[in-house]
Amino acid sequence: MFRGAVMSSGVLGIGVSGLLAFQRALGVTGNNIANSATEGYSRQRIDLSTQIPQFAGNGYFGSGVQVSGVNRIFDQFVETQLRNSTSASEQYALYYDFARRVDNLLADPDSGLAPGLQQFFAAVQDVANDPTSNAARQVLISEAESLVDRFSFLNQRLEEQRNLVNGQIQTTVAEINSLAEAIADLNEDIVSALGRGGGAPPNDLLDQRDRLVLQLSELVSVNTIEQDDGALNVFIGNGQNLVLGNRPTVLVADGLGPDPAQMQVGYVSPGATVDITSYMTGGRLGALLDLRTSVLDVAQNSLGRTAIGLAQAFNDQHVLGQDLNGQLGEAFFRVPAPEAIAGASNAATGDLQVEIQDYSALTLSDYRLRFDGADWQLRREPGGQLLGAVAPGGTLLIEGLSIDTSGIAGAATGDTFLIRPTRGGANQIDTVISDPRMVAAASPVRASPDGDNTGPAIVRSVIAVDRDALDLTPVTVTYNAGASQFEIGGDTYPLDPSGVTVINHNGWELTIEGVPDDGDAFQVGPNIGGVGDNRNALALAGLQDQRMMVGGTATLEGTYNTLVAEVGTRTRQAEIAARAQVKLLDEARAQRESISGVNLDEEAANLLRYQQAYQAAAQVISVTNSLFDTLINAVRR
Repeated sequence: MFRGAVMSSGVLGIGVSGLLAFQRALGVTGNNIANSATEGYSRQRIDLSTQIPQFAGNGYFGSGVQVSGVNRIFDQFVETQLRNSTSASEQYALYYDFARRVDNLLADPDSGLAPGLQQFFAAVQDVANDPTSNAARQVLISEAESLVDRFSFLNQRLEEQRNLVNGQIQTTVAEINSLAEAIADLNEDIVSALGRGGGAPPNDLLDQRDRLVLQLSELVSVNTIEQDDGALNVFIGNGQNLVLGNRPTVLVADGLGPDPAQMQVGYVSPGATVDITSYMTGGRLGALLDLRTSVLDVAQNSLGRTAIGLAQAFNDQHVLGQDLNGQLGEAFFRVPAPEAIAGASNAATGDLQVEIQDYSALTLSDYRLRFDGADWQLRREPGGQLLGAVAPGGTLLIEGLSIDTSGIAGAATGDTFLIRPTRGGANQIDTVISDPRMVAAASPVRASPDGDNTGPAIVRSVIAVDRDALDLTPVTVTYNAGASQFEIGGDTYPLDPSGVTVINHNGWELTIEGVPDDGDAFQVGPNIGGVGDNRNALALAGLQDQRMMVGGTATLEGTYNTLVAEVGTRTRQAEIAARAQVKLLDEARAQRESISGVNLDEEAANLLRYQQAYQAAAQVISVTNSLFDTLINAVRR
């Protein structure tokens, strides 16, 4: 009787263990089915194992089944690949979206700069064709004003995109802070749950944390390291810690540099905010920062350089002409000036003087001037390339700029100035002439051979070349055949063997073609009454095709076309990369789903299998009950 009771009790225990195990298995399967559409849910699997068998004298007999754990089906490598693909996809998609807007703006056949330049120089040519026409001169001034408005319009649209980028940087940083705080809270909950559960993983909390990290990867590139206690340390960008255990790092988006309008990313540390903008890569934040540097800065600087080149070159030629009032020409455009922004924490007083010495040597770079305690060091921005250094009070001449530090006093180590030679060019350029009669279409100097000349030499041209040195006092240029030279008072100029002699004197340049006879003379003097003269207008029109930009390798329109081509190339590259990343992201998602996703067909099969096993375990209990009743009845007899 005792042995039978024990046997019945053992079989009953086995049946009960099966009921409990398969009940939990049904629960896990049902949970998988219920969360089949839950984003970020990882399929869970129940792990069953045999209970410790019992020795019954003649062997070990099984004592049933037990649940050894409930684990999620998860591959860390696949999850990391999905994060990286998500970060890259968001980065290129956002970059392409903004770059496409800039590309459409600059390349627009109606609102772009190229049509404005062409219309302006066409108006200059009309003045050259009819220099006595006030109507043509008025049209030139109107086209100049339209060109200035076009520069301003393009710059304003680019500035609007910059403001939008700055706004999105602030929004993105706020989202990163929110996610960091949520991840830190989950870290604390997971560590606590692992402690309460004796190391059993809290699968749903782990899924929530992974989902937050995946959302974070949309904003910035992410790397993670799991601690021994189950907490997840999160690093963003190039290694900046964001979450350490249950402690999140607070980021800020603010004007941390010399320009308060330029949003930078920093983290708040005791006593200071550290600028970590250069460490932020990937995701939307990386795209916004990269776009600002590689597209918006380049576009505005290039547009400003074109405006500076146009204004300075046109002015340089215009002041060498003569207007309808018989006066020397004045500046036609207001030439934009470089911008020098002092660091907010500078100890130095006074101003940094920056001037453009050679517009053709200007680059698209910005610069940072920093005092190291002994010298002012100039570095290119971005990149930090050291370009030169100068002692306090000295002047640095580099890349078309004159940087004069003599106006700065009391500099301390770490004092900085941000120099932007061309950024504001498109916004600052303006016309300063409104009277059509002040358009200097004529040359202020004329030359002619004496009527008594016997030689074949002729005056090919005479033009003003130096406004400051220009002296229009009439002079006679006489040829001395014995010495093979031209003489003006006491000054002599040798005959060029080529037969074309160029004489520079009193700020004007006379070109004589041919070899005069001895004593032949040429008269040079002011161009009195030269209202029909168009020589300076022709020179102004010739600026359109003159390679005077980028070290004498590009025209004004060529520099703008180069900008359009560069932005277009970057846009196309971003488009291709965005499409490729979408495919890679889809593949990464599919791979994760194949491992961690819920397959309803598989779960349905498991549901049926566990249901049958549960019913079978219940039948074991029923049989055990019948055996026990039979045994009891037999004893009663």
